[in-house]
Amino acid sequence: MPPRARPLSPEERREQLTDVTLRLLRVHGRAVTTRQIAEAAEVAEGTIFRVFESKEELVDAALARAFEPGDVVARIEGIDRDQPLSARLLSLVALLQQRFRATFDLMLKVELVGPPGHLHDSEEAEAWRARLTLLLIDVVGDDADQLAVPVEHFLHVLRLLTFAGSHPRIADGRLLTPEQIVETVLLGLRKRD
Repeated sequence: MPPRARPLSPEERREQLTDVTLRLLRVHGRAVTTRQIAEAAEVAEGTIFRVFESKEELVDAALARAFEPGDVVARIEGIDRDQPLSARLLSLVALLQQRFRATFDLMLKVELVGPPGHLHDSEEAEAWRARLTLLLIDVVGDDADQLAVPVEHFLHVLRLLTFAGSHPRIADGRLLTPEQIVETVLLGLRKRD
């Protein structure tokens, strides 16, 4: 019998179980059991059903957590704006690739072909994309005048190439490095003398 769980509020317990389930989904996919979740969370299996109606509701909460921005905002804000544009973009692409790869691995493990519709096609998701665009524009900063296209288009192309170049199936198993992505986009979209 597992040890008695530390008393938590229902919301704290939901958060704890969601985090544990997300971690286990990355290993076991949808085959994860409530018993495994309970053991990893060090709670009795019945504790899960005091804060979640079903395993499916818990898995949905964990998948929603996976698509939240998490620490991405702080990490983008932490990119040193005093570096040259290419160095800033390398940091940005490396960060985005980590995020994309973790998401792709999880999606493959739980057999998703795309993000859940309610997470991608919502007002909240649209607000996050708008915020991300502003963060990325800030990374480019005053160097936007070096670009042959509007900064929003430049960033769109950079994100698309990063996405495609980070997905093992889209890239036919030949993933692009941050250097390859940044060099391709800068060479293609920088102003020429």
